[in-house]
Amino acid sequence: MVGSLQLVEVKSKKDIREFHDLAARINRGDSNWIRPLMKDIEQGFNPSSNKLFRNGDAIRWLLKDATGKSVGRVAAFYSKKIGHKDKHLVGGMGFFECINDRNAAHMLFDACRNWLAGNGMTAMEGPENFGERDRWWGLLVDGFLPPNYCMPYNPSYYRELFESYGFRNYFEQYTYHIPVDDSRLSNVIREKAERIFINPDYTFRYMTRGEMRDIARNFMIVHNKGWARFPGVKTISEDHARLILKSIKPVLDEKLLWFGFYKDEPVCFFLMLPEINQIVRHLNGNLNHIGRLKFLWYRYIRKELDKAFGLIFGIVPEHQRKGVEGALIMSFARLAMSKGFPYKELELNWIGDFNPSMMHLADQIGATVIKTHITYRYLFDRNAPFERAPVVNV
Repeated sequence: MVGSLQLVEVKSKKDIREFHDLAARINRGDSNWIRPLMKDIEQGFNPSSNKLFRNGDAIRWLLKDATGKSVGRVAAFYSKKIGHKDKHLVGGMGFFECINDRNAAHMLFDACRNWLAGNGMTAMEGPENFGERDRWWGLLVDGFLPPNYCMPYNPSYYRELFESYGFRNYFEQYTYHIPVDDSRLSNVIREKAERIFINPDYTFRYMTRGEMRDIARNFMIVHNKGWARFPGVKTISEDHARLILKSIKPVLDEKLLWFGFYKDEPVCFFLMLPEINQIVRHLNGNLNHIGRLKFLWYRYIRKELDKAFGLIFGIVPEHQRKGVEGALIMSFARLAMSKGFPYKELELNWIGDFNPSMMHLADQIGATVIKTHITYRYLFDRNAPFERAPVVNV
């Protein structure tokens, strides 16, 4: 079959539309699949909105059969500004969709490998996006449930397509689920949190929309101290933090933006969002005028949002293991149990297996793993030793 297949670079508006429509055809009949908003994917391929193009590039392909029908798609990208703390120059591949055919899939992977190698890369990771890890990252291999907003979902046979090519498990990322209350918190975490509560130097609260400047600053401080030490995660500026917050402003609920302070300086945060995929599933990928009206209808009239997901949790190193994490979560839980609070369940969206401290914290608050994604790595030198992502002692 491979001889009858042809790679076509995505360039025209028609190609872009086909790139999105193909995903719908591949996943047709799967009630758990939710068509992503086209704009959420396209912004990553727009040089005017994605600064990674300043030091890198991206390319997309469609794979067509002899009749001209698309049977696969993929993207590849690299940025020389993103440094990995290992000996490899790593590019990315993602937005993979393909029929259940090993030859077709391997042809798409070959295209990514050859293009990345031609641009100086020595390895590729994926599936992922041309941006931060909070979106479109990892291959779903367990827990085929409806995806959270901007999280990937795929047919189960994709795992075999990746692994038969030679991709290897670089790290796993887990999605945890917990009811929105404090009934599952362990005694250990409660006791530590209570000690923090009686210390007047610590305060915990949600921040309002009127404090967006302060939210951006606080987010930048904790992110850079707590997360930028991780492989593949770079520091951010305050301007970048503002852009991140601006991108989620249309859907954010201020009562889901929680910060902890020590002597009025930010030391931790827990940023959550309403799980708007509960509404996006009704929009068929379009947030046009009609789509916006539908969104408002389902959110404010039908009130379909009863789930939140944790976008990112962070704590500066010097305040870890003191009970601050538990105090932050208990502060949120107290509000969550108040009358009229709309969210009944919470998913912690992205916890890597290289971060055992976060996994331990999730266990202590009574959360359970319901989804597993794998980020694969492929070394172009097939004789080079493969190493999994280094464990981070947080």
